[in-house]
Amino acid sequence: MVAGAESGAMARAPQLLSIPMRHFLEVAQTGSVNQAAARLHVAPSAVSRQIARLEDEMGTPLFERRTRGMTPTAAGERLAAYLRHAVADGLQALEQASALGRVQAQRVCVACTEGFAPQFMPGVMQSFRDAYGDARLELRVGSPDEVARWLLRGEADLGLKYSVAPEAELHVEYEAPAPVYAVLAPEHPLARHMAVEVAQVVAFPLYLGSRGMTTRQLFDQACSLQGLRYVAAFESNFSSVLLPLLRMPGIVLSGHLTVAHLIADGTVVARPFAEAPLQQRRLRLLSLPGRTPTEPVRAFATHLAQAIQAVGRRKLGRARRAASARVSVSSNRSG
Repeated sequence: MVAGAESGAMARAPQLLSIPMRHFLEVAQTGSVNQAAARLHVAPSAVSRQIARLEDEMGTPLFERRTRGMTPTAAGERLAAYLRHAVADGLQALEQASALGRVQAQRVCVACTEGFAPQFMPGVMQSFRDAYGDARLELRVGSPDEVARWLLRGEADLGLKYSVAPEAELHVEYEAPAPVYAVLAPEHPLARHMAVEVAQVVAFPLYLGSRGMTTRQLFDQACSLQGLRYVAAFESNFSSVLLPLLRMPGIVLSGHLTVAHLIADGTVVARPFAEAPLQQRRLRLLSLPGRTPTEPVRAFATHLAQAIQAVGRRKLGRARRAASARVSVSSNRSG
């Protein structure tokens, strides 16, 4: 389904849903009988009758009627999710069988959180374009919750984000450990350590993402367990702005993938935390379960997973070279 066109998809595929189901899904999407009626070009009373008939047939309420609109019940949420998936699959099959489908089949829409957007994802998408010149690529950037919603609504084919909990409604195409790192200048006092501790880090100015971000959640959890307090020197809900602001002796909390390009050019170093809570995060490439991906989507998922693995191999190589250099220095001193 093309981005932001869920209601348009309903209008283009009337054969996929009955009238009551179409009316129900529009109300679930808009939260309003009047808005749903306007989109469907029918009277609000007609929408209300169809919803009441559907609830009567199913024997359960599908909405909570509130002064500010209609909120789906648990049963309504489940039905709406099923219908969205069915419509997305149905539209994909119809489009692929038509002239529009021959063009649309080359589209790959990827959603990611903003930490991946400035550097990592553009490089991955460009290298994919070099290999698959006919592919039409779209990148959506949002919060972790927005990435999940776009996938569940069929508005994105793949989603890349950090997770600290299972993704119950989504299929994991690929995942890897994604611990939180302390990112600092090469001359920083903590740069000589192989790993850092939370108690050491809170002694320095901290440049932090807002409290809804996974790095901040895990860091705050580790501080709470140790009874540590801190005051952020700078914080933002847009993590990419933190790195350009970083100055000695400050520290940014980040995932390795987000700062790999800065590590490669020697601008910063990244040190893992010793504490277990900061090692619990996962990097996940997600898709909608039950949906048959097109060939370009399958190819891009493989390409993206390989790009993530390549960054991991480079990180491991740097760690081994650094360890070898320390052993060499130690041996020279002993001699």
